[in-house]
Amino acid sequence: MSQVLDRTRIQDIDALRGFALLGILVVNITFAASGFPIHLAKDPAYDSWLDHSVHWLSSAFVDMKFYLLFSFLFGYSFQLQMEAAQRAGAAFKPRMLRRLGGLFVLGVLHGVFLITGDILSVYAIIGLVLLGMRRVKDRTALLVAAGIYAYLFLTLAIAALFVDSTQFIDPTTAVAAAQETTANLTGSFNVLRAAARAMLPRRAGAIVNTASELAVTGQAGYVAYSATKGGILAMTRALAAEAAPHGVRVNAVCPGAVDTPLLQSEFDTAADPAGERTATERSIALGRLARPEEVAAVIAFLLSDDAAYVTGAQYVVDGGRTGCFPLV
Repeated sequence: MSQVLDRTRIQDIDALRGFALLGILVVNITFAASGFPIHLAKDPAYDSWLDHSVHWLSSAFVDMKFYLLFSFLFGYSFQLQMEAAQRAGAAFKPRMLRRLGGLFVLGVLHGVFLITGDILSVYAIIGLVLLGMRRVKDRTALLVAAGIYAYLFLTLAIAALFVDSTQFIDPTTAVAAAQETTANLTGSFNVLRAAARAMLPRRAGAIVNTASELAVTGQAGYVAYSATKGGILAMTRALAAEAAPHGVRVNAVCPGAVDTPLLQSEFDTAADPAGERTATERSIALGRLARPEEVAAVIAFLLSDDAAYVTGAQYVVDGGRTGCFPLV
């Protein structure tokens, strides 16, 4: 059986497919390494002509090459699937429709639960187009491809020349959200990685991340902030699972409203600062803001030997704000 399977595989194509997947991964690392792309915002720190030139060169000669290679492999796989169906004595069309249907379902699930920028469902739709056009003449296929490229080029050109993106995305808000995402998620990830690298070889240590009560509850006006703090909790649980066999504990605290100058500055932006502070205090079961040292005490506990059996946990320190209804 193994000899039959070996004859049906093309090792060069497998190697090329692996190289293409590696390239796609590398390309997407640059997208995921910062909070700016996902918010469709330009990073002010990299906005010089040199930065734009390097980005263009990278896109033209690296990023797009891998996408082109991956697209070629996707199309070539149709020929391989046709040959596989013929060897199996099965009808190609029903077999391919089942595969594309499964790919589409995976893409939808991936888009709902992981990231909205999913490509699997798009490939499934493109696969249906290829399936419908597999018997057309070469000239017809080239004309259709040229028409699609012309349409895309014209659409992008019109959008660049005549569409004001500020009508859909406020640049100031987008940059602020991107900076917040980068600081909270990327910053926390970098600190976690550095701490883990130092502690894991020693097979001892404890890490405490700072999330927020908004990681476990929702509040209008804090979508980006809540997403980043929720991401910190996810990183906490994942690293706790990885680090536990090495004797390293990882936990998180989720502070609520803490009496700090930063929170007071938010109150000061309200029409009635004193009234805003009072309303916040009334939303807390204990009826007051937290003191910084009260949050620090929980962190100290999680770092101490008294919490030697605690890992992967999240401690909400919010005076009962998210856990119970206050008596107003």
